[in-house]
Amino acid sequence: MKILDFTTLLPGPYATMFFSDLGADVLKVASASRPDIGEHSKPFLPGTDVSASVAYLGRNKRCMTLNLKDPRSAEVIHRLITLQGYDIVIEQFRPGVMAKLNLGYEQLRKIKPDLIYCSLTGYGQSGPMTDRAGHDINYIARSGIASYSGKRGEVPPLLAMQVADVAAGSCNAVIGILASVIYRRESGQGQYIDVSMTDGMMAFNTFLGASFLTDGKVPRPEDNFVNGGSLYDYYETGDGEYLSFGGLEPQFSRNFFIAVGRPDLISGGVTPPELSKVKEEIREILKSKSRDEWMQIFDSTDACVEPVLNLEELERDKLANAREMIVRVPAADGRMVKQLANPIKFSKTKPEYRFTGGKPSAGIDTRAVMAELGYSEDEILNFTDTGLFD
Repeated sequence: MKILDFTTLLPGPYATMFFSDLGADVLKVASASRPDIGEHSKPFLPGTDVSASVAYLGRNKRCMTLNLKDPRSAEVIHRLITLQGYDIVIEQFRPGVMAKLNLGYEQLRKIKPDLIYCSLTGYGQSGPMTDRAGHDINYIARSGIASYSGKRGEVPPLLAMQVADVAAGSCNAVIGILASVIYRRESGQGQYIDVSMTDGMMAFNTFLGASFLTDGKVPRPEDNFVNGGSLYDYYETGDGEYLSFGGLEPQFSRNFFIAVGRPDLISGGVTPPELSKVKEEIREILKSKSRDEWMQIFDSTDACVEPVLNLEELERDKLANAREMIVRVPAADGRMVKQLANPIKFSKTKPEYRFTGGKPSAGIDTRAVMAELGYSEDEILNFTDTGLFD
């Protein structure tokens, strides 16, 4: 797979990192004059101006800079497709921008009929909100999910990671591209993929969405098993730390009640008749010991109880280490940088962590890519002087 990556921030770069980890040739096309805001995100790799976030998301990718408003950029992209075999494009501009740059799907498919082209946006390529700006919180808000999250009578909770960007955006882009690759192998035809992060979040309503579309009952906070309407929840321990309890099934809740010394609660399960009263009693019991003291009990009890870990604890955690979720990746200066691993485990085609990402706006591979396309040194110098790489 050879992928031209015109994306920024998180959704597109995270998607193409999946491909680059698995051996795809990903070439990121960036702007030198309008750097991705991720480039300014601290911390930076020691002794460099490369953001840790960029070094992670740019892993295993080459990067060149082009001023896409310069008409000569389209010629360079055309050469990358026709001469170098790049046959997958992913972009993250607002609808219509790539077409104005002569780089839209309809324009590029003329030179590569089996091209696979994925556009990743907040609200999609059609509908009344195509040109509207948005971020993760907005996509979650419009999806319906925020309306029944959190505690009754309180503000919907902020999530500490961009679930719409990554789960609804990046992952659906990966799925869409891989499905299109399979279709192309069978039919010889490429296609256009329209991924909306809001669409993806709407689809995440799953059980409650299916229920509402059947009975019309609008879900609210704390009215179902997993949003606070049961004992399934987080609980503070005596040292100010937290435990998670997810034992919805009777065999797990039974073990939990025995472990906390309340076998009398077994018959009520995780949705006892007096839920608020029982929940408060459980909260008080769990505050009687520290998190680690409770885990000494629950480590040998099949009750779906796990500690809330911070990232420092995660790095030392037995599961994270056994699953090799922290890897060391060589940076440009040869030092090894710790990064999160690709989460998919393969028996044969294992991910490779060849090098960390560089600063996209620096375009460290620009000259090499241009030379591969057949441009002479004089032409490259002229392009540099006349702003093609800005």
